[in-house]
Order: sequence, then C-alpha cells, then structure tokens
Amino acid sequence: MDIQEGVELCFPQLLNTSCRKPMQHRAETIFLYILLSLISLLTVALNLLVIISISHFRQLHTPTNLLLLSLAVSDFLVGLLLMPIQILLIGGCWFLGTLICGLFYYASFILTSASVGNMVLISVDRYVAICNPLHYPTKVTLTRVKICVCLCWAFSVFYNGLILNGFLKHPDRYNSCYGECVVVIDFITGAVDVTLTFIAPIVIIIVLYMRVFVVAVSQVRAMRSHIAAVTLQGSVNATARTSERKAARTLGVVVVVFLICFCPYFYPSLAGQDMSTSVAFSIFGVWLLYCNSCLNPVIYAFFYPWFRKSIKLTVTLKILQPGSCDVSIL
Repeated sequence: MDIQEGVELCFPQLLNTSCRKPMQHRAETIFLYILLSLISLLTVALNLLVIISISHFRQLHTPTNLLLLSLAVSDFLVGLLLMPIQILLIGGCWFLGTLICGLFYYASFILTSASVGNMVLISVDRYVAICNPLHYPTKVTLTRVKICVCLCWAFSVFYNGLILNGFLKHPDRYNSCYGECVVVIDFITGAVDVTLTFIAPIVIIIVLYMRVFVVAVSQVRAMRSHIAAVTLQGSVNATARTSERKAARTLGVVVVVFLICFCPYFYPSLAGQDMSTSVAFSIFGVWLLYCNSCLNPVIYAFFYPWFRKSIKLTVTLKILQPGSCDVSIL
C-alpha cells in the first residue's frame, strides 16, 4: 500500500497494513463527540430512572411494569456499553482488537433484538388489557411475564449467535486493513433478519394497537350512547373526542418513532443490498437505531404519572429513607 505524504494512519508503525484515518474537520468532530456523548448520558440516565423506580417501589411490581423494566434494562445497556464504543468509531480507527470487535457487534445485535422483542410484548400486554380486561388478571401473571421476558432474551442471544456465527469465529474476516471493525450481513441472512427484527414486529405492533384503538373508541361511543341527558351530551362528546385523539396520538408515536429509528438501519436489506456497518454508515443508521433506546423511556414511561412522582423521590434521595419502597406511588 502506497502511503501518501500527509496521510494519517491508525497505526503508523504498520505502514503497509494500517487503515488510514478519514479526513475530518476538527470542529465537526468535536461537535459530534459532544452531541453523541450527551445522547449516551441521557439514555443511561432516563433508563436508570425507570429501572430504579420499578425495582424499588413495590406498588409498581406489576406484569406491565416488568415488561417496561426489561425494555429499560436493554436500552440502559445500549447507552452504557454500545454508545460509548460507537463514539470511538467516529475517529475512523478501531483500537480495541478483534475479540472486542466481535463481542461489540454481538452485544449490539442482542440488545437491539431484545429491545424490539420487549416492545412487541408490551403491545401484546396492552392488547389483552384493553380487549379482554376481565381475563387479564388470570392470563397475564407475573410468572408468565417473567417467562416471556426470559424467552425474549434467550431467543435474542441464540438467534443473533446464528446470524453472526461466521463473524464471531473470525471477527477480522471483513476488515480490509488493520484498525478496522466491520461486519457484513449477506443478502439472504439480511432478508431473514429484517423480516424477524423489523417487518414482523412492526406488523404485530400496528395490528395490535389498531385493535386497541378500535376497542377503545367503541367503548367510549358505547358510554356516550347511554347518556340521555342533553345537558351532558356536549361534555361526553368532548371526552370521546379527547380519548380518540389520545389513542390515535399514542399509536402514531409508537409506530412513527419505531419506523424512523429502524428504517435507515434496515434499508440496505430492504433494498436488496448487503448490510454493512461501516464507519460512515454507523454515524447515521446505527446512531438513529440507538436513539430509539433514548426515546423508549420517554414513550413508555414518561407518559405515566407514577414515573414523574418517582423521579422526584429519587432525585431528592427520599428513596433512601426506611420504608420508602412501600410509599404510594400510583
């Protein structure tokens, strides 16, 4: 490899095998470091608050909140482990060795799949709670939810182990030079992955939330039809319209955020191309995917009044007081 004068290498001592550092503007690089570091810190902080809240307060030990806890754990690990390493990749060089390279992508795939799986489980939980409320306490129990969460994580570990089997055996197989960490998913594997990790979950989420929306609207309209007094009709109409808008807005937020965060990452597979997580691609596709871990606690937890109350108790350190776990939080 001919080395041009003025070209910086990742490993200057390896003139013939080292990767070249990409040309970068110092101001833009510093801005990216600061922005992405803030996103990482925010992701860790928000999900840690969810974990502390649900784990500490006994009143929050419900099947639904257990699913939120599992989602928060996967998203917390994304912010704590994956985002900092992705920040290092902005410089265009990998200094952590081939073993860490393999483990990094394996962990990335596992946490992403687990996060999606938890989102599907949450949509199923809400579907049963709204569409079959009388049987919800018997069908959705803590034991069953714990089993589902464990199966979700176990499937993610096993499935991604199969997807990355060849890569894990030789983490440097796709590297063109020393100082690079790249994984390439071929078309067939990518098609299977995009179906199981993107298309199937989004279809399930849309179908279930649409069913929830229809049932919620029908219940509101049924209540409205039983109101005979004309003086109360205007108030009931307003309540119905508000409930319909709220249900539609929640559905829209869930689906739109999921699509925005996941579409760019899976676009190569959707377009029939090999999926490569190179440095340039990770700046946009992977980081947008990771941002979903920052938005999940906002979507699934910030809309709950108990979360705002638990934040106050946590920040003011009142959770350290004796008996604080039994405080009424709902």
